[in-house]
Amino acid sequence: MKIALLKDIKGLGKKNDIKDVADGYALNSLIPTKSAIVATPDVLKKIEVVKKQEAMQKKIQEDLLAKNIHSIHDAEVVVVRDANEKGHLFAGLHKEDIAKLVHDETEVDILPEFIQLEKPIKEIGEHKIDIKVQGKSATFILNVKAKK
Repeated sequence: MKIALLKDIKGLGKKNDIKDVADGYALNSLIPTKSAIVATPDVLKKIEVVKKQEAMQKKIQEDLLAKNIHSIHDAEVVVVRDANEKGHLFAGLHKEDIAKLVHDETEVDILPEFIQLEKPIKEIGEHKIDIKVQGKSATFILNVKAKK
């Protein structure tokens, strides 16, 4: 059965993806939990419009960031988090968290996918963070301090 996903489902796909799944899985699990709907021609048209709007919005954000990337370069963003005596954070800082922190400090919107981070930050101290968008790049310092 062809379905349209209404939310991200691990191992299956992301919101607005069109997937072919077993009829029983769709009828007994996905549709009753409002995780998916049957992919009718009308639904497919609506999803196509939504995807185009999201792509345009992402392109606008990307262009804006490319213009404003110089304002982030060499900036220092300070964040205070709970940590143990050894300097390990109780909760790691992910790309999404860093994007929000940069926005709060510099008022520049960054999509998490533009942040070059191999793994979440889990220790206090200064961390160099790279941002790459449209061939331009910037580096800023994320200064993680422990709550006292």
